[in-house]
Amino acid sequence: MNKSEQARYNRNKWAVFAAATIGYGLFYVCRLSLNVVKKPIVDAGYLTETELGIIGSALFFSYAVGKFVNGFLADRVNVRYLMAGGLLVATLVNFALGFAVPFWAFVILWAVNGWVQSVGGPCSVIALNRWFDSRQRGTVYGFWSASHNIGEALTFIFTSFVVGRLGWQYGFMSAACLGAIGVVLIFMFLKPSPKGYVPTPETAESAKETGNSVNSKQLEVLKNPLIWALALASGFMYISRYAVNSWGVYYFEAEKGYDLVTSSSLISVSSVCGIVGTVLSGLVSDKLFHSDRNVPACLFSLMNLVALALFLFGPKGSHTLDVIAMILFGISVGVLICFLGGLMAVDIAPKEATGAALGVIGVSSYMAAGFQDIVSGFLIESRKTMVDGVAVYDFHAIRVFWVAAAAVSLLLLVIILAESRRRKNKMI
Repeated sequence: MNKSEQARYNRNKWAVFAAATIGYGLFYVCRLSLNVVKKPIVDAGYLTETELGIIGSALFFSYAVGKFVNGFLADRVNVRYLMAGGLLVATLVNFALGFAVPFWAFVILWAVNGWVQSVGGPCSVIALNRWFDSRQRGTVYGFWSASHNIGEALTFIFTSFVVGRLGWQYGFMSAACLGAIGVVLIFMFLKPSPKGYVPTPETAESAKETGNSVNSKQLEVLKNPLIWALALASGFMYISRYAVNSWGVYYFEAEKGYDLVTSSSLISVSSVCGIVGTVLSGLVSDKLFHSDRNVPACLFSLMNLVALALFLFGPKGSHTLDVIAMILFGISVGVLICFLGGLMAVDIAPKEATGAALGVIGVSSYMAAGFQDIVSGFLIESRKTMVDGVAVYDFHAIRVFWVAAAAVSLLLLVIILAESRRRKNKMI
């Protein structure tokens, strides 16, 4: 490869990185738009909190199943078209929801959004793995993982600004506009693989042997109690993560008296800080803990619990304390997403069954997130009373639910740490 070809190759691979990162971030904008408009929708009498919880859970449940199906599909098709097509459908869904639709139609459309959302991650990772070698892949993956924080920040800053000025319908419309930009970026710059890319060839016999090996390793994953403990720890962490993402703006408005823009800005603080946690997570564990994820996972899980306690039990009107809570929450969740959702599963599982381990983690995480949306919506509405025409909320049950989830996640991580140490000492 001469200098001109090398320069072109470098331009293309960093264009792929940018398209994957920005594009996947804009997937999140089309996914989180509902979280910003919940309070205005309820105030307008369009939907109730319970209905919003059901709608939110529809996305998580369809997303969880889609993680399996679309992950396999992405290995077999052109990822540029699959990813751009998925974001195009998510864009059209958001555009349609800018108009008043019946509750049942809202549920169906939001479930469709969840399904197409699940193509973004696999397509991005496949493209990055083909363009970047093993020496760069870890660093690139860490930066790409911050894409969801970029999407969250855009949602809680830009979309909330639009909603505050124009109304909840335009929150969906603005998300659709950003999604359309993402579709163009992905289609133009996400080249599926370098020119001449060919997967490693295998003979029919070796392929059969490999298939049998993969099957046995995947079964080994399903029999590993540490994988299931990690899946549960991730699930409970996702309850607290999406409690804040899905209902944090609502809580700040209803319980602490902030307006929509201020509430969204506070949540955006956690999203921005999540970028720091996500990007630095691998570096922290590699350099400070010698690639041991268990200890830092416990420490950041404890930070997550403290942040939730400050957020939920801190006094009203203490803006500084709320900012601190969101900073701690964002950093801790950013680290935990990488550890619980990826790195720790890779450390535990055999190389041949990494996908199976991530699948177990993913299904548990997003099923739990969907369960959270249903329960949170029900608890908020069932403990709402009208006093002189003004809604008054009792968030005690919600506080207990969210904090308990974070505490159980921490407890499971401590158990995983103890068991890992026991197994390591047994091997010595």
